Amino acid sequence: MATEANTALKLRVEGMDCGACAIKIENGLKRLPGVTEINVNYGLETLSLVLDEDRTSRGSVEDRIRSLGYAPRAMTGEGADAGKTSAGERGVSARAWWQTRKGQLVIGTGVLLGLAFIIATVAPAIAEWAYLVAALLGVLPILRRAVAGARHGTPFSIETLMSVAAIGAVAIGESAEAAIVVFLFAVGEILENVAAGRARAGIEALMNLVPRVARRERDGVATEVPADELAIDDLVVVRPGDRVPSDGEVVEGSSELDEAPVTGESVPVLKEAGSTVYAGSINANGVLRVRITRTAADNTIARIIHLVEEAQGSKAPTARFIDRFSAYYTPAAMVVSALIIVVPPLLFGAEWSTWIYRGLATLLIACPCALVISTPAAIASGLAAGARHGLLVKGGAALETLGKVRTVAFDKTGTLTVGKPRVTDIIPLEGEEADILARAAAVECGSSHPLGEAIVEAAEQRDLELPKMFGGAMAIPGKAVTARLREGFVSVGSPRYAAEQGNLSPELNARLEALEAAGKTAVVVLSGKRAVGVIALRDEPREDAATGVARLNALGIRTVMLTGDNRRTADAIAGSLGLEARAELLPDAKLSEIAALREHGGIAMVGDGINDAPALAASSVGIAMGGGTDVALETADAALLKNRVTGVAELIRLSRATLGNIRQNIALALGLKAVFLITTLTGVTTLWMAILADTGATVLVTINALRLLRFQGDHLTDPGDER
Repeated sequence: MATEANTALKLRVEGMDCGACAIKIENGLKRLPGVTEINVNYGLETLSLVLDEDRTSRGSVEDRIRSLGYAPRAMTGEGADAGKTSAGERGVSARAWWQTRKGQLVIGTGVLLGLAFIIATVAPAIAEWAYLVAALLGVLPILRRAVAGARHGTPFSIETLMSVAAIGAVAIGESAEAAIVVFLFAVGEILENVAAGRARAGIEALMNLVPRVARRERDGVATEVPADELAIDDLVVVRPGDRVPSDGEVVEGSSELDEAPVTGESVPVLKEAGSTVYAGSINANGVLRVRITRTAADNTIARIIHLVEEAQGSKAPTARFIDRFSAYYTPAAMVVSALIIVVPPLLFGAEWSTWIYRGLATLLIACPCALVISTPAAIASGLAAGARHGLLVKGGAALETLGKVRTVAFDKTGTLTVGKPRVTDIIPLEGEEADILARAAAVECGSSHPLGEAIVEAAEQRDLELPKMFGGAMAIPGKAVTARLREGFVSVGSPRYAAEQGNLSPELNARLEALEAAGKTAVVVLSGKRAVGVIALRDEPREDAATGVARLNALGIRTVMLTGDNRRTADAIAGSLGLEARAELLPDAKLSEIAALREHGGIAMVGDGINDAPALAASSVGIAMGGGTDVALETADAALLKNRVTGVAELIRLSRATLGNIRQNIALALGLKAVFLITTLTGVTTLWMAILADTGATVLVTINALRLLRFQGDHLTDPGDER
């Protein structure tokens, strides 16, 4: 964390297009004194770090970045909490490709190659000299970057391979090929940069959801102001066709809002006084007056962008493995290239020039760019595609894990069900219905448990006067709540708790079993240890719960419901939805159940993100339900903003598509290298074909990863092999 002596610095670094670029910058900055907490995100072209300016100045940091071949730019909202700036302040680079360093390298090397070709045509006698000058001038900026990388901790970079190959080609009299290779390398880099920019489209689309201006109302007069200037409790007018400028609460008006850009919910949602609205939602018809509850820097869109940025910046397990692999792969490739050059001439008397040429071609083919970018490009596209459809995943690790889970465990209340049970039956064993309900509501008054809230709500609807409670209520987790009323201690507890008190008659047991068989939850009201009444409640399943479970089963996923509810109620609900049930689980037992299920493969736990935090943390990957709430965005490893059970199957399909895409990318990268290695050793591949093969592999891998952006939730359009 930054202190008074330190400064949190955030920069945009233009020119990064793969993981190798990020590693090069990170290695270079690590060697500067006073630079810590370096975080490079090549997908977003951003760099954040903590800087001790007494030891290293900001200018020195920017100079180091420039020496490595990249362009640092200041970012708005810079600081320790720069990630919390508003969406509008996160604008991406608007520079055209020809204005970038890589674009200028393409133009420069292209002009040199064109001039050399013209000179060679007009004066063949000096053709070799013309191409020599073009090759040397073209390779100079690449060589400078290679030397800077080597000095600052990255000796085996693509620039090193290119410089060795180009200078080697000149040394054996292949200046024309050297010039072509340098030009094709520059073209390849700009193509990679353009392709990487396409992968940022998801974030840019989210940024553009938030309007730049809002109609703020003060003293009955509405005036247009920048959306970034809105403060909490400001009143804004949202007209038909307008986008909501920030999160808020409707204070007046009624209208349907299209929340698809934010939550992925395709059906417009009716909003009335008291309803919550999200930044970026589109007002369909009526005029709304909205009280702002979050500033632009902290609204739902800004926080989604922040989470996706963090997720894209984190490395998936496969990406970390490939980074480690490439660290050994590149120097090994240089050794193999050297052996190809020296072994045939020394041991078999082969022609030196022929094998030097083939060794240099091997060096170009061995470039690890396509391999390094294979995983992060797919992960970035998968994360962006998910965010556009209300499927938030916090990092590549979680996205990979989702595709490998064998079991999905659901909490019942608020996840598979609506989460708002209501009283359906009141069975007095002593006294009147109203008396039983009033006593139960008095005990549950102040309870945060859904059943307790439903009992209190039912008493309020009947305008019942509640008995006075002496002292506070005492909860026995998973069993009962007890409080002292005028008549003595009254408890509202589970049938199991009532049975432990030893006062359940066979007739009462039969009634309880009948209620539970109907999928209702029964609680027993006890006066002391004597049962005086039964209250039955039911929490209806969500409309899409059965469909969501069926889709998971169709994917070969085992589905289980974990609940503290009784066995019969759990079986009734689970049976209607088509999944297994584990009932009467206290919090510790639920964790033990997750641990047991985890032994049979990865397990995802789906909960409402509030009461299920321990279970979400204990699972392989936790998924929080929630329509853009704080908990849904900040707990667990993934969140379903559309608040639908079917979203779990969508997450797993997206993960499987991403894993399939990664496998395809790795196969493309290594497969093309293997093919061209064989053709190089047999003398078929030229130097310019070798660099074209490497560039082609990188572009193909990136384009393949971009196919994941076609993910359409319930209507997957084959973005990759889901299996």
